[in-house]
Amino acid sequence: MNAIMRRALTGAVVISLAAPLAACGSDQQDAGAGKDSIGLLLPESKAARYEKFDRRIISSRIASLCLECKVDYHNAEQQVDNQRRQFDALVKKGVKVIILDPVDAAAAKSWVDSAAKKGVKVIAYDRLAEGDVAAYVSYDNEKIGRLQGQGILTALGSQAATSDVVMMNGSPTDPNAPAYKKGAHEVLDDKVHKIVFEKDIPDWSAVAAKKEMTDVINAQGAEGFDAVYSANDGMASGIAAALKSAGIKNVPVGGQDAELPALQRVVAGTQYFTIYKEVRPEAETAAEIAFRLLRGKSIKSLTTTTADSKSKSGIPARLFKAQIVTKKNMKNTVVRDGAVRTDLLCEGVTAACKSVGLE
Repeated sequence: MNAIMRRALTGAVVISLAAPLAACGSDQQDAGAGKDSIGLLLPESKAARYEKFDRRIISSRIASLCLECKVDYHNAEQQVDNQRRQFDALVKKGVKVIILDPVDAAAAKSWVDSAAKKGVKVIAYDRLAEGDVAAYVSYDNEKIGRLQGQGILTALGSQAATSDVVMMNGSPTDPNAPAYKKGAHEVLDDKVHKIVFEKDIPDWSAVAAKKEMTDVINAQGAEGFDAVYSANDGMASGIAAALKSAGIKNVPVGGQDAELPALQRVVAGTQYFTIYKEVRPEAETAAEIAFRLLRGKSIKSLTTTTADSKSKSGIPARLFKAQIVTKKNMKNTVVRDGAVRTDLLCEGVTAACKSVGLE
């Protein structure tokens, strides 16, 4: 056989072998693409924590545990349909572990159940998704609600028993919101005179909270309430703006999340407290659980309790503790832990910072 014929035959063999391989690669591309990937689906970017802390800490921890692993990250921007598409795309790629902070916990049930049947492990992060989730990492949300309620009572002091309170609760689609509300009611009911207005705020909207607060002021008058419970800091910003527009001062407002603008309001005196949930242990634990599930290892040492959703009981869980932050302990909590830089905290409120020893 001459050299020309040998080259022609060799080329034909290569082509004939390559063709089925290419076809196989085309068919299997999605199924194998996520083998060493961990999906991370966060619900929105309005709250500063998700992009600044959760995403970065989870990604960093996974990188330190697994050099070959990649984090396939997406943000739903508060849209359920966006998150469903993102979730389905991860499953189609072949991602076997997904960290999910659901926009709507109930809506996620069908996706989670479908994925679980395909061997996908879903870790419910911060909010407990419905369905066959493999693990849950968050905080004890009823305890957070009780902390918030206690914060309102502390702010009212000896006047609590004769005081009227407005309650702006979290989004009805967030499974954490009823727990916050329940915990707050356990503390406030029978300890204050009356809850004069209460509303669940869709999507935790600051704009909606501001409107509701404005309507309360118009209906009740400036003297018609003595304190405002806000389930988070974003809504507290709208509430504080409504109070300021109406010229109302010295009405304590509570919040949650220890966001920088809220901490500045606490220093300035337009918000009485916030709730500090240290993100790092929560995020790093979720990352560690994800890695162990990806490699088929036990997560027992990381899940020290269990949790129940409406659709599943006995979910392996890790629930962290939170703490209340006021002017008095800000230096020894969020500042000490490096959650906020003093120069940023005190920008625009320098005198107030000095008065509480922050400068």
